[in-house]
Amino acid sequence: MPGFACISVEKLARLVGLPHGPAILDVRVPEDFARDPRLLPGSRRLGHAEAVDGAAHFAGRSVVVVCERGAKLSHGVAAWLRHGGADAVVLEGGFRAWADASLPMIPDAALPPRDAAGRTVWVTRARPKIDRIACPWLIRRFVDPDAVFLFVAPGEVEAVAERFGATPFDVEGVRFTHRGAGCSFDALLQDFELSTPPLDRVAAIVRGADTDRPDLAPEAAGLLALSLGLSRMHATDLAQLDAGMVLYDALYRWARDATGETHDWVSRRPGTAS
Repeated sequence: MPGFACISVEKLARLVGLPHGPAILDVRVPEDFARDPRLLPGSRRLGHAEAVDGAAHFAGRSVVVVCERGAKLSHGVAAWLRHGGADAVVLEGGFRAWADASLPMIPDAALPPRDAAGRTVWVTRARPKIDRIACPWLIRRFVDPDAVFLFVAPGEVEAVAERFGATPFDVEGVRFTHRGAGCSFDALLQDFELSTPPLDRVAAIVRGADTDRPDLAPEAAGLLALSLGLSRMHATDLAQLDAGMVLYDALYRWARDATGETHDWVSRRPGTAS
């Protein structure tokens, strides 16, 4: 059983990627981080003093603090965060316990640069359909919960990326785009080393819908239909993205927890035997 104000690796792993999951702060000292420069999915790296100074930012939020082995550094930061109004706990066993469990971790070198507010900024073509909604969902749920997405005219993506320090995606000639038979969602999974059975299942559905390959997954045709419907329901790309986040949250939970469940309509009058 986890100790005082702790969360187990197993429990945190179940919360990662969910819409209301905790903020995860990596407060390892530079020497520990240099030995293994990877990050838990969705985590943000902060020095312990920086985390304490910014405690007010996390007031009212659930936070998991991660140091190398879940000892004094993370316990001290968590205590300061609680003092500032956060519901802060420590990852039991720290970063090392997560690594020993062979759970996904993102290479720090694969991450784009962050802006002055600590956010990654991304840019792509306007009027998204499938990949350009699926990719932001993956980034916000597993890479950077605070990521900013800019939708611009197709011919302006690269210029906007250069001028505003944004990372372009799902356009030709950039890093995060279609590779062979894969789509941009696949490229993100590969470079951020996020492959898990549920995300691989989602990736096959996205790939099938985005590349006109409904044979790749039975659900691909349904995702295409829902995506095209969303694109016609919403006048702005950001409104469509907000709605699409809910769609992909549901798809991920199905892929993780419900693929073996079926449903049949059965009507019984009250009082009849079941």
